[in-house]
Amino acid sequence: MHMNRRTVLSLAVVVSAALLLPGCTGTGGSSKGADAKAPDDPSKVTGTIKVLTVRTDLVQDGTMKKYAAEFNKTYPKVKVEFEALTNYEAEVKIRMNTENYGDVLLIPAVIKKADYPRFFASLGTAAERGKKYRFTDYTTVDGKVYGQSPIGVAPGFVYNKRIWKEAGVTEWPTTPAEFIQDLKAIKAKTDAIPYYTNFAAGWTLTSWTYVDGAVHCDPQATTELADGDPWAKGADLRVGDTLLHDIVKAGLVEKDPTTSNWEESKPRTAKGEIATQWLGTWAIVQFRDAAEKAGVNPDDIGFMPFPSQTDGKFCATVAPDYNQAVNVHSKHKEAARAWIDWFTDKSTYGRDNLAISPLKNASMPEVLKPYEERGVKLIEVDDSKGARVKQLDSDSEVGIYAPEYRQNLVDLARGARKGSLDSFLGDLSKRWTDAQKNLGS
Repeated sequence: MHMNRRTVLSLAVVVSAALLLPGCTGTGGSSKGADAKAPDDPSKVTGTIKVLTVRTDLVQDGTMKKYAAEFNKTYPKVKVEFEALTNYEAEVKIRMNTENYGDVLLIPAVIKKADYPRFFASLGTAAERGKKYRFTDYTTVDGKVYGQSPIGVAPGFVYNKRIWKEAGVTEWPTTPAEFIQDLKAIKAKTDAIPYYTNFAAGWTLTSWTYVDGAVHCDPQATTELADGDPWAKGADLRVGDTLLHDIVKAGLVEKDPTTSNWEESKPRTAKGEIATQWLGTWAIVQFRDAAEKAGVNPDDIGFMPFPSQTDGKFCATVAPDYNQAVNVHSKHKEAARAWIDWFTDKSTYGRDNLAISPLKNASMPEVLKPYEERGVKLIEVDDSKGARVKQLDSDSEVGIYAPEYRQNLVDLARGARKGSLDSFLGDLSKRWTDAQKNLGS
């Protein structure tokens, strides 16, 4: 199983309280970081670097070695070693109490942004890197950038186009009400499960947090979370949570969500036993691979935006996957920086994963051609108040990046939990806004 940064962020927030260690939790960069400068002459860059990754699958099947071999055509004197960690967040945070946490690593989700200069070497200024790359503000501290994601991801519905067409639906729904009607048509006219919650996996439900920004095409959606009420009438999270609740309440999901299975859901969606799941672009390649293994057409796997339009257009947020960074203590910063630049700019990793490129001048992946054809607006959400949102989430104990919140919502909708939707969302709202008052501006 491959989980993207957002998935691991969801899991990381759940376990962060138990994992926070003295060496990783300072409130500010108490020591100035170093710079990892881009090399001028690739032939002179030397050293052995260790690259930490969550992609256990790509290390095991030799794909990462193939990337390294391509890298060595440009940087022949650099040896790249990989270490894939299954429980990445927990293991890396422990290592970060020492200086030995690889030369290149993925920035752990629970490390405070202000602490980045303590642990990572700068890749350059935000002004400089922002001209070429997306997502630079996610790792910018005091005008310097400390990480770079090799791919971007967008939330959306992975769906079986054949099943939707069999149900008579050929256009993307433009409102939550239309979406519900389309799922009802799928239930009435096909044998497929209209929508699959993947309740048991848990982390899959956290994808619903990323409707934020897409509903109203708002680049300041994170600021709205930080300073406003996420469950006020018409707010993005309320719209998304209401849709999920109504889908479940209408009986348009798997018979017993508690017995759902993430791995099985991929071939089942490919074969048309399941019609729709809310996930992200990162999942498309996995579902298409499942289709090929099942002997069905991978082109049946489609991707559609949240059913909402602003000024007549769909919107989708684009955010970075895990950001790669250079260990501030690395003895081979130049080689580590070379790897990050090459992996981001030159490798086929993004194309291989059908992902959005972080390069501003790159074209969209083939799977998102329908987005281009239908004029879907891709927006990057300002993350300058992302740290405040995480703090509010922790203080309020709401858990917008944790599974339980949406599992409770699904239980409410299917009658396994007492209460009304208004009271459920009202409780979340009160806890969040109370935390805002306690935290201050």
